[in-house]
Amino acid sequence: MQDLLSIMRRLRAPDGCPWDREQTHESLRPYLLEEAAEAADAVSSPDPADLPDELGDVLLQVAFHSVIAEEAGTFGYPDVERAIVEKLVRRHPHVFAGTDVSGSEEVVTNWQAIKAAERGGRVRRPEQRVPAALGALAREAKAQKLAGHAKATPEAAQEALLAAAQAAPASADGIADVLEAVVAWARAAGVDAELALRERTLSTLRALPDDAGLTS
Repeated sequence: MQDLLSIMRRLRAPDGCPWDREQTHESLRPYLLEEAAEAADAVSSPDPADLPDELGDVLLQVAFHSVIAEEAGTFGYPDVERAIVEKLVRRHPHVFAGTDVSGSEEVVTNWQAIKAAERGGRVRRPEQRVPAALGALAREAKAQKLAGHAKATPEAAQEALLAAAQAAPASADGIADVLEAVVAWARAAGVDAELALRERTLSTLRALPDDAGLTS
């Protein structure tokens, strides 16, 4: 990690790389999202070398932001590292502080209570709890959960989906109604709709010839 940080400082130096020197936290946002998405795709890659490669690109973004902040005097990489170490210890009292839990559900409940305590008990609005950069299907799944929509049986959810598809007009609202029902069906079936579609799209893209979509 120190080698990576040293390289980033060299790239950001006055005699370093002009492109790297121009970057800001804001300008790097698309790359952070892209690299995280590519790392997620690499989890299902048949080549085991793809995941460490893509995780390295994610780590590069951490180093990049850390060095930019270091230059501005706002924080540095040690602050990033320290914060996540302290957070993991604080949010796992059943591991580090002898708290008894009955299972993973109680772990999640305690995690949420600790997060609220970290904010001084302040409750965030639902839209603040669902990152805008998530895929639309992932955001809808979280929205349904926050709204307290109970999971139906897979059969009932599928019937609701078919009814929504038959009743939906050919409009943005109609399509949204159907997609909302698709996510509800996926939740009922214990499937992550966002990941399922990403996997299917990736399979489709891998099956295309190298010159697909190119014009002569």
